Amino acid sequence: MCGIVAYIGHRQAYPVILKGLKRLEYRGYDSAGVALVNHGLHVYKKKGKVADLEDTLVGKDLQGSIGIGHTRWATHGEPSDRNSHPHTSANGKLAMVHNGIIENYAPLKQELLNKGYTFASDTDTEVLLKFIEDIQINNECGLEEAVRIALRRIVGAYVIVIVDQDHPDTLIAARKGSPLVIGIGKGEHFLASDASPIVEYTKEVVYVNDYEVAIIRPDELILKNLGNERQTPFITKLDIELAAIEKGGYPHFMLKEIHEQPHTIQDCLRGRMDPAAGTITMAGVQNHLQQLVNAPRIIMVACGTSWHAGLVAEYVFEELCRIPVEVEYASEFRYRNPVIHHGDVIVAISQSGETADTLVAIERAKEQGATIFGIVNAVGSSIARQSHAGAYTHSGPEIGVASTKAFTGQLAVLTMMALKIAAAKGTIDVKRYQHLCAELAAIPEKVAAILQKTDLIKKIADKYKDARDFLYLGRGYNFPVALEGALKLKEISYIHAEGYPAAEMKHGPIALVDDRLPVVFVATRDSYHEKIVSNIQEIKARKGLVLAITSENDEVIPTMADDVFSVPEADEIVAPLLSVVPLQLLSYYVGVAKGFDVDKPRNLAKSVTVE
Repeated sequence: MCGIVAYIGHRQAYPVILKGLKRLEYRGYDSAGVALVNHGLHVYKKKGKVADLEDTLVGKDLQGSIGIGHTRWATHGEPSDRNSHPHTSANGKLAMVHNGIIENYAPLKQELLNKGYTFASDTDTEVLLKFIEDIQINNECGLEEAVRIALRRIVGAYVIVIVDQDHPDTLIAARKGSPLVIGIGKGEHFLASDASPIVEYTKEVVYVNDYEVAIIRPDELILKNLGNERQTPFITKLDIELAAIEKGGYPHFMLKEIHEQPHTIQDCLRGRMDPAAGTITMAGVQNHLQQLVNAPRIIMVACGTSWHAGLVAEYVFEELCRIPVEVEYASEFRYRNPVIHHGDVIVAISQSGETADTLVAIERAKEQGATIFGIVNAVGSSIARQSHAGAYTHSGPEIGVASTKAFTGQLAVLTMMALKIAAAKGTIDVKRYQHLCAELAAIPEKVAAILQKTDLIKKIADKYKDARDFLYLGRGYNFPVALEGALKLKEISYIHAEGYPAAEMKHGPIALVDDRLPVVFVATRDSYHEKIVSNIQEIKARKGLVLAITSENDEVIPTMADDVFSVPEADEIVAPLLSVVPLQLLSYYVGVAKGFDVDKPRNLAKSVTVE
């Protein structure tokens, strides 16, 4: 989850690294640091955000054309100056940054303590670096060989980048389980946790694979496996523009990304769905259509917001395809001993494509003969490469920590998948199929209409911003949307919020209802409409405050609710793509009204690449 940046070449390294750290700050912002080589090793680090580090470096020696940088999301050791990266070796000649967790750091640390090493931090990273240093000394070998030997004993996930003051023309990097991208320039190389710090300088990149060690010089990139065998770097072209990772005049990335959804959903549909012709073209689905059509069951594996997308998809797939669907938390799935049969399809859903729990979950399922279908946003990511087939959401870079446009992109892809499988399987008639294709195609324009009414949501947010708790309720397709709305509010405003199926409120949550509790009903017009009206009446009878997300032309619920936000009419299967948008806006405006940094909510980071 931490952000790593490194540079080697003909430029001054510090400005490149600093700009890169700012672009990666969504991955962690507990502390930041840089190490530069220029007639010695210079290490600077500071608790807090990258701007805090920048302020302390005014007047410092920041020269050097090789360097490494890090922005941290704390795992081992509290956020502090001493636990900040980079960490240095005992002899002061090596500096290292690390993203991941070394699970067996404790016995390694004890070995080193017994040899007389001391530690300046509480981190597993310092243990790993001094372990590498100890191997280098005892084996009288170079740094590259010491790294390979050390990593064969390491248990856990890592990306490491090491700089050596005695070899100021070389960086050593390695990866297992956490992402690393190397940008290829003319006489220079750029390293980062994702492509956002690199795209300004080059579009040619190499995605480092697990168990690979990279030896990087200004004009040379060598990849080796842990057995010291040369690997051929596979150079790919980045398909993102610099403007996609800038705020573009918006006060926050989150608001920008909410407002991008008409375009990102359209980009997801473009080239795939032709409602006039009644066709859906998805190569990943088409090439594995028989496995999908004949699957005895589908298991959706995901975390967080992606898990909510999987819950919506469960309803859609079972309704349209008549295939049993299970939705699993990847973090639980990976540690259970789940029953996986040959022919089962695992759909792995992840914005980053690097979610650690989801990666391990699909590896286990793959070993047991399941077909893996990945739905990710980040091109070239680990899940995309490990899946048998898949589909990109084409949502573009998502910088805000709270996922918004990635969620709607996932829903769009999953809905198209379900429609294509249902048509091939014959579980949907032609009229219904064409109707749903037309409904899905109309979503971008309807989302744009919702975004014309943000002032109303802002007023509602100002009204409820001081509430201590929220309850979110929905039925059917809107139940997962209620869960997602509650998650967004928790992430951004730190208000306690819970999502429930509306019918379940009588089995406990209704005890919370009083005249101070806002209850958000996701109540667009669907087959559950009469039931949700009854649930609203039950809340009003107990003096609860009702905020309802309704369909336009609903004449019943607005007479009952305290506040109403209406969205355009849509078939219930695609309605979640609309009803979630006002909930995203509500969480955003509540967070802003409370004075919080909504792009960098406390304790959170964008891509969970560690356990």
